Amino acid sequence: MPHPDLLAPLAERAAAPAVLPALTAGGLTWRPATPDDAQALLDLRNLVAEADHEPYRETLPEIVEILEAPWRDLGADTVLGLDAAGRLCAYGYVESMPGDTLLVRAFLWGAVHPERRGEGIGRELFAWQVARARQVLAACGKDVPARIASFVEDDAPAAKVGLYERAGFTPRRYYSDLERDLRDLSARPVPAVAPDGGLRLVPLGDEHDEATRLAHNDAFRDHWGSQPMTPQQWRSGRSMYAPEWSFVVLDPAPDVDALLADPATDAETAAALRAGEPLVVGYHIASRYTEDFAVRGYPFGYTDILGVRRAYRGRKVAVALLAAGMRAFAADGMAAAALDVDTQNPSGAHGLYASLGYTKRHGSRLLSIEL
Repeated sequence: MPHPDLLAPLAERAAAPAVLPALTAGGLTWRPATPDDAQALLDLRNLVAEADHEPYRETLPEIVEILEAPWRDLGADTVLGLDAAGRLCAYGYVESMPGDTLLVRAFLWGAVHPERRGEGIGRELFAWQVARARQVLAACGKDVPARIASFVEDDAPAAKVGLYERAGFTPRRYYSDLERDLRDLSARPVPAVAPDGGLRLVPLGDEHDEATRLAHNDAFRDHWGSQPMTPQQWRSGRSMYAPEWSFVVLDPAPDVDALLADPATDAETAAALRAGEPLVVGYHIASRYTEDFAVRGYPFGYTDILGVRRAYRGRKVAVALLAAGMRAFAADGMAAAALDVDTQNPSGAHGLYASLGYTKRHGSRLLSIEL
């Protein structure tokens, strides 16, 4: 449950400890992560993913992006546990995004080497993460609701789920990994759909990048738990980005006066409209996760983000974008299209995906403590 007095300063609600819990289990030596640890961290994360039957694997560029994110304080927010031989046996870090405004979030990420489980390492590491998350939230200077959260797969080890539950974490949201077969488009064609009202679908180019960020912040403003993305956040995490599979829908002649008069139009979009910049009203951003092909057993294209500005919903923007992405995947030899969706998405996306032949392959959930 949220803190009973949300008017209290977050520094009070967070109940941050002055000193972080000690890490002593397993005889490991603990230190913060550095960019030089990328390969060891990748090896451990993929080893854990294989042992726990997780449906994905990672690449070195993805780990480098995590360690080099400009807003991350590696010295304070990360910890690595190494054995006497210098082998990485455990890791943990806390991530809080600079764009959070109406809700401040601290996400926990971490794992223990499968061979070192059962020694109390995970329990101590998790306590360290929760305590550090409380410190991060208390120090953020934003007196708004806050959340300490972590994602777990539906078939995660029972011991991991139990650790969260004993610490007071509660399931808050459920997500579905959906997939649509693309191997026989003659039998299951992708619909040919154009957006309504003179809107244009074009490949996503560099010139659309900032306008797409603004569209994303508008599109996801009414999505549970979503917060605005800063330019830094938006440009991060693109190592697997596939521009050849990504598209935007533009309004070449937006009703600027009506949009400026709409109280839902944010200040950044208003400034862009006054400057005469292009208005992106929807976007499909895709990635090529090649390391996951072997896990699934075939190549696939992945829709990372699909969004439509709220003023443009109901004009076939989403279906046109998704269909364009699916056709691009198929033309590139991908056997399937995949994406992840919040099962309670307010835009009706789940129904759209079902109507286009997407079915659930896997699931995950978010557990949290609300402050």
